[in-house]
Parts: sequence; structure tokens; C-alpha cells
Amino acid sequence: MSEQTRFILNESDLPKQWYNVLADSPVPPAPVLNPQTLEPITPEFLSVLFPMELIMQEISTDRYIDIPEEVREMYKLWRPTPLIRARRLEKALGTPAHIYYKYEGASPSGSHKPNTAVAQAFYNKAAGVKAMTTETGAGQWGSALAMACNFFDLDLEVYMVKVSYGLKPYRRIMMESFGAKVFPSPTDATNYGRSVLEENPDSPGSLGIAISEAVEVAAMSNGAKKYGLGSVLNHVLTHQSVIGEEALKQMDMADEYPDVVIGCVGGGSNFAGIAYPFLRENLKNGQRTRLLAVEPTATPSLTKGEYAFDYGDTAKMAPVVKMHTLGHGFVPPTIHAGGLRYHGMAPSLSALFDAGLVDAVSVHQKTTFDAALQFARTEGILAAPESAHAIRAAIDEALDAKAKDEKRVILFNLSGHGHFDLASYETYLAGELEDYAHPAEAIEKATEELPDIA
Repeated sequence: MSEQTRFILNESDLPKQWYNVLADSPVPPAPVLNPQTLEPITPEFLSVLFPMELIMQEISTDRYIDIPEEVREMYKLWRPTPLIRARRLEKALGTPAHIYYKYEGASPSGSHKPNTAVAQAFYNKAAGVKAMTTETGAGQWGSALAMACNFFDLDLEVYMVKVSYGLKPYRRIMMESFGAKVFPSPTDATNYGRSVLEENPDSPGSLGIAISEAVEVAAMSNGAKKYGLGSVLNHVLTHQSVIGEEALKQMDMADEYPDVVIGCVGGGSNFAGIAYPFLRENLKNGQRTRLLAVEPTATPSLTKGEYAFDYGDTAKMAPVVKMHTLGHGFVPPTIHAGGLRYHGMAPSLSALFDAGLVDAVSVHQKTTFDAALQFARTEGILAAPESAHAIRAAIDEALDAKAKDEKRVILFNLSGHGHFDLASYETYLAGELEDYAHPAEAIEKATEELPDIA
């Protein structure tokens, strides 16, 4: 066991390949379906939205995919990211547990999202694409793709969930500073946005609605624009595997190995990024690390959702996938973890959870902010509200180890900083934050609208 606090890799340690969990998963996800025919989707259909190289990565079962040298060089702006032992937090908790966190907030845009944003922008540029569209919830993904599109001289339109557009103006300004155009979703600029506003002029928006708008714009551009997605699909999760691959080397530097690996989940990208390489070690090399996904009680797709085929967006334009879902019509409450408000979960992660290879818990908003402040006051980092869910679970694990007088090695992914989330902290500090648990009857009603797949 090392006495160090920070474990820093050299640029030469930057992974040269992404890890694709589909090569090793004993429960591969079900087929992806065409939203119009409900038949297995074709590469031709997907090519309206994505360049062919990303489509091939989406369906690949190769264990490793080479990272293009141009992407690796751009990664060096922030990677490898540090692994840090939270010694001051351990002391404050009085726990025998050792707590480590992988700090993805070290990236230029402040989160893990550039790991896939740079890759997607690269492949779109290589395919001759001139412009992209996307959606964003809290703004972390939109900021990352705006930065990446700027690097590769691509235009970008971002459809930002309206409630986040209002709550997180600095994320919008950051995107605009990189040259992106940002719209509060639902907008009156798309057919689907107008239909939502006609039904509910005060709609707060949702990721499902924003996805529908971004997909519509790309699909109707006659190939002039492609769509970029920040989570859920397998090529996105594969790009994020650099997090876990680095963490494996850094835990070796610490001369320890995690008993539990933790990440927050909305669509699944940062959790998969840190957890999937450790899952490989479980499956291939006999390790027994517990993999714990943490979600809000307000959007409990894993812990309470239905495991079924559902549309990826509200307008039923995106592909149909089998996932844990709250229903494609789900409109979330205005919780402050905007990046965790998606109605579904990544198909690969859903399949692994259903098979018992991944665990999940849900936590309330207030206790999540409690944990975030405890972490900030001991470790000095103000975390994004999304990342604070992982902090909450890590603290709970450490307290459980204390109660059992048990040494436990805990690793969590601190997926982003909260420097643009101060309005959320202000609400919490003023005592105005409210907890919300998504009601079972709402989930039951939503499942009535799921597509009928034989």
C-alpha cells in the first residue's frame, strides 16, 4: 500500500485502445430496432445520423478498438487524469476504508464527456461532415462537443433542456464561446418542438424531447449534418473506457485493488467508462469487484424502471433499444442533476444489471448535496451534482465499512466539477432543495406506451 495521495501517469501511459465490453459480456444487448418498422436496424438507416466508422464501432464485438493518433494527441490536453486518495475524507468519516477517486473534472470542459466528444468530432470530420447537432441536459455534454467541434472546425447546434438552459446559463455561454448555437428545448424551430409547445407552452423539456429535436434536424438536413450522442450507445461507452484503463494502472501504483467501483448513472457513460474495464477483470481474470451504479430517486430507471424495448426519444425517431426505462414520454422533475434525467439506460449496462453483474442504488437529492459539501470541505473539490451521487454512495460504503470494522477499498469516478452549478448549491444552502421520488403509478402508466415487440 502506497503512502502517496495522488497517482499520476505519464503521457506514455495513455491507453492506445478503447475497450469494448460486448466482446466479453455474457449477456449482449438485444438487437437495435428501426423505430418505424420495429425490425432490426440497418447501417443504412443509422448512416443518416452517424458516420460509418462510428456505426461499425457500435456493432463491433472486437475487444479492443485502436484510438486514432490524432485523438490520442488531443487527449493529452488533459489525459491521463489523476487518481487521488481521499485521505481527509477518510479521516473525517473515521472509517477504515480507503477511498480513491478518478478526477475527470481535470478536462478542459470540466467532465468526462470530451473522451467521446473528441472521438466523435474526429470521425465526423474524417467522413467529410461539416456540421453536427446534439442535445444536452446539464450542459456537460454540450460543452464537450462544442469544444471538440471547434477543434475540428465543425459547426454545432445544441438543443439544451429548457429547465437547464435557465438554471445553468454559464454552460450555455461556454458552448457559445466555442462557437456553438444553443437553443432551449423544446423550441419552435423544429416540427417536434412546435408540437410539444402547442400541447404545453410551459414545458420544462426533457432529454427525450431534446434528442428528438436534434435527431430531426440531422435527419432532415439531406446529409449536411450528423448527430452526436453523449451517452447510452455502445460506441460512446467504449470511448469512455480510457477512464477505467488508466484507473487500473493507477490502482496498481497504489498497490491496492478496489472492492467496489462506483459511478453515477443517467445514460451510463461515465459509469461504464470506469467500471467496464474492471468488469473485464472480473469476467476474465477472476477478480470480484462490486460495480455500483448510483441514480437519483427522481429518475430511477435501473432501480424501478421496466426492462423492455423502448424508443430512445420522445418523438419515436431514434432507434428502439432494450433498456431499463421509465417510458419515452417521461418528463422529469426539475432536479438539479440535469445530466441524470434521461428516461432510459444504456442497453449494455441494462443487460449487465439484469444479469446481476452490476448493482444499482438510488439516492435522494438532499443527501446527495450533503455528501457533495462534505467532500468539498475535506477534499477541496466542488463536484457537479451528477458526480455527487457517486460521492454519496462512496461515503455510504465507507460508513458501512466503519460499522463493520472492515477494511474496504473504494474507487469512484468524480466525473466532473460543479463550477457552473453554483445556483444549485445556492438553492441547497438556502434550504430550498426538495426531494422527489418518481411514483410507481407513473412508471406503470408509462409502460403502457412501450412498443409492442414480440
